[in-house]
Amino acid sequence: MTLAVDMREAAAALLATTEGARAAAAFDDDRARRWIEYRPRPRPGLSLVDLGVGARKAAHRLLATALSPPAYAQAMAVLALEEVLDRQEGWARGRHSEDYRVIVFGAPGDDEWGWRFEGHHLSVSMTVAGDRVSPAPVFLGANPARVQTLGRTVLRPLAIEEDLGHELLRSLPAAARSRAVVADEAPSDIRSATRPDSTRLSPAGIARTDLRPGERALLDQLVAVHLGRLPDELAAALDPAGGDVHFAWEGRPGPGTRHYYRIQADDLLIEFDNTSNDGNHAHSVLRRPHGEFGGDILAAHRADVPHV
Repeated sequence: MTLAVDMREAAAALLATTEGARAAAAFDDDRARRWIEYRPRPRPGLSLVDLGVGARKAAHRLLATALSPPAYAQAMAVLALEEVLDRQEGWARGRHSEDYRVIVFGAPGDDEWGWRFEGHHLSVSMTVAGDRVSPAPVFLGANPARVQTLGRTVLRPLAIEEDLGHELLRSLPAAARSRAVVADEAPSDIRSATRPDSTRLSPAGIARTDLRPGERALLDQLVAVHLGRLPDELAAALDPAGGDVHFAWEGRPGPGTRHYYRIQADDLLIEFDNTSNDGNHAHSVLRRPHGEFGGDILAAHRADVPHV
């Protein structure tokens, strides 16, 4: 069974539930479809809080088609952290772990359709054209980024992404590090933010080809971790496979500091930041300058199958 079929069946099962029918939207509603909003803001779609157990499980099964098992575990931790954050804030904002919305654009099985699962610190968008699936944007964040007791970690959903970034930066000799670090201060958020389109960012930082073998291996691992959030076939399709890859860092190195990094290839933009005052509020995103919201497969599909 292909990934497109898995998604079609999962989305159809959601829409077939009594509540899930309200998740349907038009595929040509670009304002609603070409959307990413990882902040606690109003958003289109059907809220999990309005779903019975069957429909809620159907929404989770749909989300699981787009994520690898480890990434699905990260996503569930992100949802749970809403309750932790609400307690941290004295229950003042009424945050809750069901404040996430699912929306299906077009009819599953149409030659063009898509879906999104989104809420605070989680946004997963998938587009399907024929039997091809295009991912992006895919965003995961965590606030708090780490929960500790007695100096030991209880929960840290984005630990590998953060630690490997630090490890790569520390591995660089002074000359290479000076090329990789493109700003002394980290930005307040990921550079691509909530814009519906992403572009290549500059300065690019240091090229993979200018790294030593061990450093290249660390960069490849870091790329693999981010791509590994996706099912294998999607990760393989996006893998730059050692091509024109660049790594850039902004901010000071070391844990507990405000920091940010990005990795760029031809059709790949990976960003990670941890930029709260105490370095305990993380964002990460996978975007595609040429394939955002299925732009790549939709163009190819429409060239083969004329659309009126």
